[in-house]
Amino acid sequence: MSRAAPVAGQSGGLGWGGIFRLGLVQTALGAIVVLCTSTLNRVMVVEFALPASLPGALVGLHYAIQMVRPRLGHGSDAGGRHTPFILGGMAVLAIGSVAAAIATAWMATAPMAGIALAVLAYTVIGVGVGAAGTALLVMMSKQVVARRRAAAATIMWTMMIAGFAVTSGVAGKFLDPFTPLRLVEVMAVVAVTAFVLAAVAVWGVERAGPAVDAPARSALPFREALGQVWAEPLARRFTLFVFVSMLAYSGQELILEPFAGLVFGMTPGQSAGLSAVLHAGAVVGMLLVAVAAHGLAGRRFGSLRAWTVGGCVASAVLLVAVALSGVVGAAWPLRETVWLLGVANGAFAVAAIGSMMELAGHGTPGREGVRMGLWGAAQAVAFALGGLVGTAGADLARHLLDSPVLAYLAVFAGEGALFLFAARLAGSLEAPAAPASSAAGHVVGETRLAGAPSR
Repeated sequence: MSRAAPVAGQSGGLGWGGIFRLGLVQTALGAIVVLCTSTLNRVMVVEFALPASLPGALVGLHYAIQMVRPRLGHGSDAGGRHTPFILGGMAVLAIGSVAAAIATAWMATAPMAGIALAVLAYTVIGVGVGAAGTALLVMMSKQVVARRRAAAATIMWTMMIAGFAVTSGVAGKFLDPFTPLRLVEVMAVVAVTAFVLAAVAVWGVERAGPAVDAPARSALPFREALGQVWAEPLARRFTLFVFVSMLAYSGQELILEPFAGLVFGMTPGQSAGLSAVLHAGAVVGMLLVAVAAHGLAGRRFGSLRAWTVGGCVASAVLLVAVALSGVVGAAWPLRETVWLLGVANGAFAVAAIGSMMELAGHGTPGREGVRMGLWGAAQAVAFALGGLVGTAGADLARHLLDSPVLAYLAVFAGEGALFLFAARLAGSLEAPAAPASSAAGHVVGETRLAGAPSR
């Protein structure tokens, strides 16, 4: 990339500086979400000996609430500023995350009261993620010129995973020695820091200039706009792929830290560090795809479709490898295997999100927000079901098999099978040829796969 650019590019859209600033919003969002979906989950299951299905249901609830994403996207299409949605969503997310940490700590002495507060907290978290995430993606789609959209998607997703990795690693160090009060303190510091970072990053970006490549706003009612998008064959096929691939992806995050604690005896700080290894590997996988797709555009190894299929297949194999580590024991290179799993996940994710950003403009004009909202809703449903099924499956398998090792082996293998099905779907999806006005400008290369939205 070129040297630091102003927020607005010379062509009227966001320059690289503006794109990186919006990427910091994704970093802030990911920093909060990773503690809510991984570390709090582990504390409930290992430290407080609660059923794994409890955090699975709570995380599933926060995803189910995000079914409002299409409506939020329609609001972005119809007009108005996106910045208030982003900042408002981040504020709601920060408040909900602190409430979730308080609820988790409360479960140690008053389980029913803590669970009741957690239900409210995870509902608030879902609203915050849906509002901030959808508005951010719509802003990127409308204010980034066509030739930069795929590269912008890579930057955004990579910076979100960086937020996962950095927060998991740093928070893990401060969580040991573990106490419920320390858990709340760490969450509060992360939430406040993330909100301030997002506010600084987004401030003034939307005033940089008008949206690019955007048609006139439409006052069409939401139901009719959604019906138009659903009538598009590509949008429907794309939604199915997003659902299956995210169903495969979602369960592993919720059971990795409990698996490390129950099977390998890791402390909360150590298991949080293992999550950091997973996300660090994902960053490497994303960068690998970005470089390959840009440098080998139009060739076999520059195809986002090939990288998505390959990432899904590799993820399936490595999930089984992680499960087998519990059978072998301490002699297995667990951290290295988890890192490779992260690389595979990152390759699949960035190829998919790059395609999604590019394909948001295909179909009826002025419906970018509805499409992104629809794919975001498909992702949310998949994560709600995947988290609940994965954690409940772990509980059931532990009861039937009377062995944590065999239980997690069964669950990881099931998720691997879903990844293989997602790979098959990915291989059969083809997008229409890009319009001549934008095809020449894409940075990451020709796209033939519809991918998954970010969290």
